Amino acid sequence: MTHYDLLLIGTGSGNMFLDKRFAGLKTAIAEEWHFGGTCLNVGCIPTKMFVYPATVAEQAAQAARYNLSPTQPQIDWSGLQDRIFSRVDAIESGGREYRSSDRQPNVTVVPEHVHFTGQKSVRTASGEDITADRIVIAAGAHPFIPTIAGLDATRVDTEDYPVFTSNTIMRRPTQPERLVIIGSGVIAMEFAHVFAAFGTEVTVLARGPRLLGDIDEEAADEFTRIFESTHSVLRGAVASRLDLADDEVTLTLEPSGRLGEVELPETITADAVLIATGRVPNTAELDVAAAGFDVADDQRLSVDEHQRVLTDGDPVPGVFALGDICSPHQLKHVANHEADIVGRNLAADVAAGEPGAAEQADLATVNHHGVPGAVFTSPQVAYLGMSEQEAKDAGHEVTVKVQKFSDVAYGWAMADDPGIVKIIADRHSRLLLGAHIVGHEASMLIQPLIQAMAFAQRTDEVATGQYWIHPALPEVIENGLLGLEFAD
Repeated sequence: MTHYDLLLIGTGSGNMFLDKRFAGLKTAIAEEWHFGGTCLNVGCIPTKMFVYPATVAEQAAQAARYNLSPTQPQIDWSGLQDRIFSRVDAIESGGREYRSSDRQPNVTVVPEHVHFTGQKSVRTASGEDITADRIVIAAGAHPFIPTIAGLDATRVDTEDYPVFTSNTIMRRPTQPERLVIIGSGVIAMEFAHVFAAFGTEVTVLARGPRLLGDIDEEAADEFTRIFESTHSVLRGAVASRLDLADDEVTLTLEPSGRLGEVELPETITADAVLIATGRVPNTAELDVAAAGFDVADDQRLSVDEHQRVLTDGDPVPGVFALGDICSPHQLKHVANHEADIVGRNLAADVAAGEPGAAEQADLATVNHHGVPGAVFTSPQVAYLGMSEQEAKDAGHEVTVKVQKFSDVAYGWAMADDPGIVKIIADRHSRLLLGAHIVGHEASMLIQPLIQAMAFAQRTDEVATGQYWIHPALPEVIENGLLGLEFAD
């Protein structure tokens, strides 16, 4: 049995806080997969490096909207992969080499899966027992695989099986000619945009009545309307069976029951299937039950406002968690924030001498107020805070303004590009409660609203207390703010 001062499980955002504050600790880093975690290897970074050229290709194909001659760019799939993954893989290997080198003399990399055997003990896949005074759990999440007759879940993402998740679809040796995407959330919509723009015949199977159904209903309806105008979507559909024959996948379809009576083809065929039905925290894989840690109904590890892991509602001394394994948001910028909180609180814990001895006043508190997010699809979607219904359910008397992109001058320049900005505020306090944008560069347009919410700025002051460049697209935000109606 080997004992360490600190055990870190996972090297995504969890690898960020381990700096000179902890140089004197004997530390183990358990990483069975790629250094850098989901974001670097199969998430945010490579997907956006696919999204950008896909958007360029889509714009070229739709150039007639702007009185230009359209073209259909021909993708160099292997060249694109090489440009993206040569950079990604170099960062991954560099991070691993740094933690394994002489520059980190007190750090031991354990390149194996580990699972808990007690509150402060784990066992590696090769059978080594490890104990630690303090543990940080940052082991992330994995793709959820639904139960479908004929689908061999053990073969998903393996060679010679044409069913993929976001973990492997980007490294597929050849671009599929026909792709069925099961799911209608963030991952599904981003990959539908990527492959359709590159010329793949894409069909999206959406169980519910709208795409991106977890965001504000009006914004989701707007996105669905726009996306369906240029993409093949079967709403209210589920795949009940999967069959393979002659390098072809056949899915048998049935109504989901969430859209009433719908007309669906009995089957649909493709070269490949992408399962994009969400991600599940890796709590079961770590066997956190053996440690007695609390787990929420959605399989997230339970933590308090200081990111301390809980058992029976009480913090376990010296055990912290961060990122997708415990966060309801599953967003990289949230995981980074949580990593900062864990680093500060772990440092306070170490300074106190005994695990769990840090004074409450010395602990940093996580801030999950007004968490923003974005979907890099076509059109882009960004969201912040509450939906209109959530704001009403929370007891607010709301004022809402929906502003069209086509109502501002830059929208005219984009040939009346479709899209909306929806702003939700409290009629009395005039504070921003939520914002939802569907349209061109939504992920950037939303930033002034993020700032307004973060610093509790009144929406009328944000609208009138600064310059808005004319005729830049942020005028759609300005006009939306000006359109809010407040109580006297």
